Amino acid sequence: MDRRKQLKALFKQEKPEMGVYAIECKASGKMLVAASQNLKSAMNSSRFKLNAGMHPCRELQEEWQERGAEGFAFRVLDTLAYAEDKTQTDYTEDLEALRTLWMERLAEQNIEFYRP
Repeated sequence: MDRRKQLKALFKQEKPEMGVYAIECKASGKMLVAASQNLKSAMNSSRFKLNAGMHPCRELQEEWQERGAEGFAFRVLDTLAYAEDKTQTDYTEDLEALRTLWMERLAEQNIEFYRP
């Protein structure tokens, strides 16, 4: 039982990877760029919503239905490290700034975006 308690405590201490990810149409290169405090969860949620036909970005949803899952790629563009002093718990502004930075970088490469 001690081992189980140790694993539970260790799990609670682990923090999910946060950052910016993209869903990219392989045919057009068009992207949806988003930020999340839990990248793995956000990408899984987006994939689930797209497969279920209920993603909030209608244009992306329509293309997903036309091209199928194999026509798209999910990728992490950048990650954000947690503050070392551990006083910061809300990273919303930092993540939004990072997302904006990536949108600007990609726009310079003439990448088009899906707008949620």
